[in-house]
Amino acid sequence: MDAQDALAKAPIFSHLNPGALSAIQRAAKLRQLAPGELVVREGEDATGFFLLCQGQAEVVKGLGRDGERTLGTLGEGDFFGEMALFDGFRRSATVRAVSDCECLVLERSDFLPLVATRPEVALALLQVLSRRLREVEDQLLL
Repeated sequence: MDAQDALAKAPIFSHLNPGALSAIQRAAKLRQLAPGELVVREGEDATGFFLLCQGQAEVVKGLGRDGERTLGTLGEGDFFGEMALFDGFRRSATVRAVSDCECLVLERSDFLPLVATRPEVALALLQVLSRRLREVEDQLLL
C-alpha cells in the first residue's frame, strides 16, 4: 500500500478531503524497517507520529527487562505516536518491526506548520486522543 492509499484508508484520516490528505503526505516521510528493527524506544523523546503502510509491528513494554510484555500487534493502517505531535513527552512503549515494514512518519516539527493551514488534521488526531483517553478511563473505573 502506498502512502496516499494508507492515508486515505486509515480510519483516523479517511474522512479528510483529498487536499488535507495531500498536505499530510507532503509533510510526512516514508521510513523502511527490517524485521527486529526498533521504530521507537520506550523512554526516548517522542517527536513523531507513525502510520504503518505495510508490514507488522509489535508494541512492547519493558523491552529487555524482567517483566517485558507485548501489549499488542500493529498492522497496515494502524498508527501510534499521536500524543507526540502535541506534547513531545517520552515514549511510553517500544515499537519493533516484526516483518519488513514501511511507515509514514510525521514529525512534530512538520505537524505544527501543517495544522496552521489544515486545522482539520489536528481535529482528526484530537478525536482519537479523546477516544483513547475514554477507553483508558473506562478500564480504570471497572
